Amino acid sequence: MVMKASLQLRIGTQLAMTPQLQQAIALLQLSTLDLRQEIQQALDANPMLEQEDEFSEQAVSEPKEEEWSESIPTELSVDSEWSDTYQDVGNQDFSNVAGSSSEGPDFERQAAGQSLHGHLLWQLAMTDFSAREQHIAESLIDALDANGYLTQPLNDLREGLRAQGIDGLSQREIENTLLKLQQFEPTGIFARDLRECLMLQLAALPDDTPLLVPARRLVRQFLEALGKDDMRLLKRRLGLDDEQLSDVIQLIRSLDPRPGSAYGVTNDSYITPDLIVRHDHEGWHLELNPDALPRLRIQPDYASLIKRADKSQDNQFLKEHLQEARWLIKSLSSRNDTLLRVGREIITRQIGFLEQGEEAMKPLILADIAAAVEMHESTISRVTTQKYIHTPRGVFELKYFFSSQVSGQDGDSHSSTAIRARLKKLILEEAPGKPLSDSRLVTLLEEGGIQVARRTVAKYREAMGIPSSSERRRLR
Repeated sequence: MVMKASLQLRIGTQLAMTPQLQQAIALLQLSTLDLRQEIQQALDANPMLEQEDEFSEQAVSEPKEEEWSESIPTELSVDSEWSDTYQDVGNQDFSNVAGSSSEGPDFERQAAGQSLHGHLLWQLAMTDFSAREQHIAESLIDALDANGYLTQPLNDLREGLRAQGIDGLSQREIENTLLKLQQFEPTGIFARDLRECLMLQLAALPDDTPLLVPARRLVRQFLEALGKDDMRLLKRRLGLDDEQLSDVIQLIRSLDPRPGSAYGVTNDSYITPDLIVRHDHEGWHLELNPDALPRLRIQPDYASLIKRADKSQDNQFLKEHLQEARWLIKSLSSRNDTLLRVGREIITRQIGFLEQGEEAMKPLILADIAAAVEMHESTISRVTTQKYIHTPRGVFELKYFFSSQVSGQDGDSHSSTAIRARLKKLILEEAPGKPLSDSRLVTLLEEGGIQVARRTVAKYREAMGIPSSSERRRLR
C-alpha cells in the first residue's frame, strides 16, 4: 500500500472569537469606573486616540474621512457566551443608594461590594426553578467556598436536606439541580474540583473556538501532566506541535481557576450612574449620563499622516494604532447602544415603580428583557450588573428592577420586591405594643390579594433585617 500526499481545497465558514469581539464583550460587562480606567490606558498607549471635551449620546466619535477607514463591520456582536472574568463591585444593599432626590442628580453615592452568595441568589430568583429545586439550590449555594467550589459531598447535602423535611430526595435530583446551577455566572461556578471548573469554562466557549477540542482533552485527561510541565508527553498524547500546544496552554491559562474569588469585595467605591431617567410633560425619558464616560475621537493630525502611500515603518505603526482606535470607538458605541436598549425596556416595564414606588414593582426576569431586545440572557446579565441608573427615587443598579413572580388570589402576579415593600409598610404601621406576627402578616397580605406562605414572609422579613414579632416587642 502506497500513501501519497495531496492538497485539498475546502471552503467553509466558522465563527472565531476574535480579539475585537472579545474586546466588545469585555467592555460591555465593565462598570463605569473600570471602563474609565480602560479608556485612560488606551489614551495613554494609542497616539491615534484623543479625548474631546463635549459629550454626545453615543459618548464616542468616529472619524469621517473615508481614506482613513479600514474594513470594519458596521456593528459588533455583543451576544456571546464568553465567560465573565471581571471583578463585580455591584451594590447589594440598595438602602445605601436608593435615597430620595429632589434637587437633581447626586452622583457621589457609595456602594458596598456584592458577595458571591448574593449574586447567585439573585440569579436563582431570576431563573425558573420549582419550589423543591429552589430549596436544593439554596443549600448548594450555602455550601460554596470563597473560590466558588462545591467542596461538600452531595451525599452529605442530601442528608442535610432530608433533615430539613424534604422527603424522597434522590442523588439524581440534587445532581440535576447542580447542573442547572453550573450554568450561572461567573462561569465555572459550582465545580467540585479544578478539572470540572476548567471544563465548565471551556464548555461555555463557542464550538468553533480554535483548538478547543484538544484543550478540553488536555484538561479532561492530562491536567496532571500540565502541572508537571511535561510538554513531551502532552505533544505525543495530543498530537500537537510546539506552536499548537503553546496556543492550547495559553487558552487554558486564560481561564479563571477561582471564579468566585472576585466577589465579596469590601473596598468602598463611588457610583457614577450610567443612565439617567427624567420626567417632563411628554413622559419618561432615558438617556446616557453625560458625566459617565469621556468622548473619544481619532487624532486628526496623526490620522492625516496616514494619507501618505508609503510603506514606512512609522506609517505602518500609525495604521495599526488607527485600527485599534476605531475598534475601541466602535465597541464603546455598541456598548452604549446595548445599554440604552436594555435600560429603556426595563423602564418601560417598571413605570409603576417610578410613579408609585416599590409596591408597584412588576415581576421581571432576565428572559423577559432578553426576548424583547433579541439578545441572550447572559448578555442581559452582563448589561445589568454594575450598571446604575439615576431616577427621581434614587440611584439603583439595573439588577434591582428584576424580581421573581408570586401569584395572587385574583390571578394577578406580584413581584417579590413589591411584597417586601408591603411587608415593611405593614410592620412600620403596626401598634407599638402589639407587633404583627408572621401569621398575621400572611393574613393581611391575603386580604390585599397576595397569597404567600408564612415561611416566605419570614424569609423576606429576615432578608430586610427586621426582627421577629417577639424581638420587636422586647425592643419597644
